[in-house]
Amino acid sequence: MYYTIKEVATELNTPESTLRYWETVFPQIAPHKGSNGVRRYTKEDIKAVRLVYHLVKERGLTIAGAKQYLKGSGNKEVADVKADVIDRLSLIREELLGIKAQLDML
Repeated sequence: MYYTIKEVATELNTPESTLRYWETVFPQIAPHKGSNGVRRYTKEDIKAVRLVYHLVKERGLTIAGAKQYLKGSGNKEVADVKADVIDRLSLIREELLGIKAQLDML
């Protein structure tokens, strides 16, 4: 299954131009491009984008810092796990807020 750049940008609340820029800087982000140049992201591509997003937007690293961090042998795996935990916690938070809203209506 493939996702468009718009879907990925919406999911991460990030401009499409940022994703295109990250593609030029981080070799880990390499969506498939059709003959017409349309980007198609796989789940693995999205995982790489989320990792960069986590490092740059959530941890506050510079682009150079994030590149250096990803070059470290064990750092990518650690960052992957942290990004996954943050994603899961965000989903749990949304679910809890929904439950709270339902309870407030009672």
